[in-house]
Amino acid sequence: MPEGDTVYAAADRLRRALDGRRLAFTQFRIPSLATADLTGRTVESVRSKGKHLLIDVAESAPGAGDRLSIHTHLKMEGVWHVHPIGRRWRRPAFQARVVLRTETHEAVGFDLGTLELLADPDAALSYLGPDLLAEDFDREEAIRRLAADPDQPIGAALLDQRLMAGVGNVFRSEICYLRKVLPTRPAGAVDLGPMVDLSRRLLWANRLRAARTTTGNTSPNGRMWVYGRQGQLCRRCATVIRRGELVSTGGERSIYWCPRCQT
Repeated sequence: MPEGDTVYAAADRLRRALDGRRLAFTQFRIPSLATADLTGRTVESVRSKGKHLLIDVAESAPGAGDRLSIHTHLKMEGVWHVHPIGRRWRRPAFQARVVLRTETHEAVGFDLGTLELLADPDAALSYLGPDLLAEDFDREEAIRRLAADPDQPIGAALLDQRLMAGVGNVFRSEICYLRKVLPTRPAGAVDLGPMVDLSRRLLWANRLRAARTTTGNTSPNGRMWVYGRQGQLCRRCATVIRRGELVSTGGERSIYWCPRCQT
C-alpha cells in the first residue's frame, strides 16, 4: 500500500536510472497529455514530497523557460517499474500511463492515480505539511499543525497530508498502537511531540526496505503490530485486535487497535 516510504523508495529507483540523463523517448498514455513529448530533455532531479513523486525535467533549450515536472501520485494501485531497455514488462501494457526511456533504462508508471505536468510543482504542493522523509523535516511545524484542531481524532489527523505528509493507513494504526493511544482520542489530549518523532522514525526506517515492518520482524506474518490483524491476538497482551472505521480526509478508512493496550 503506497505511503511515504513507498514513494521515497520509488523515487530512489527512478533517480538511479534517470537523474542527469537525457530522455531518448517519452510517451504519455492519458488523453490530457497525449501530445506531450519530453524527448531530448534532461532529467534534473527525482524527488518525493510525502506521497507525491516529482521528476524534474530541464528546459527544451537554454533560456526557453519551459522547465517542467512530471507529477505522479500512486493512489491505491499505482506503481513505477524501472528496468534495462528490452526487459519484458511485469504488468499489462494497457495499464501503462507513462513511459520514459534513456539510452539504457526504461521507467514505466502503471495505473497512476495522478499524472500531470507542472510548471511550478512546489507551488502546486505548497498545501502539504512537513514531509516526514525530508532531510530538513520541520518537527515543530508538524506539531503546530496537528495541534491546530484539538478536537480532531488523532487517527484522522495523522492521515491529513496538510498537517504532516507521509503517513498512510498502515502507519497511522501502528503509530497509535505503539504510542498506546486510541485513534479516536482528540489530538489535544495526545502528547504530539513523541507521536511526530515516532512517525518520522518509522517512515525513515522503512524508506528503502523491501518489506515494510514496524515490529522489526520481516517475516510475512510478523511485520505489523495491529494493522490487518483483526481477530488475531495482540503481540503484547493477547487481547483480540479490533477493526473499525474512522472518518478521515477522503472518507472512512479502516483502523486497527488493541482495546487493552490503547486507551
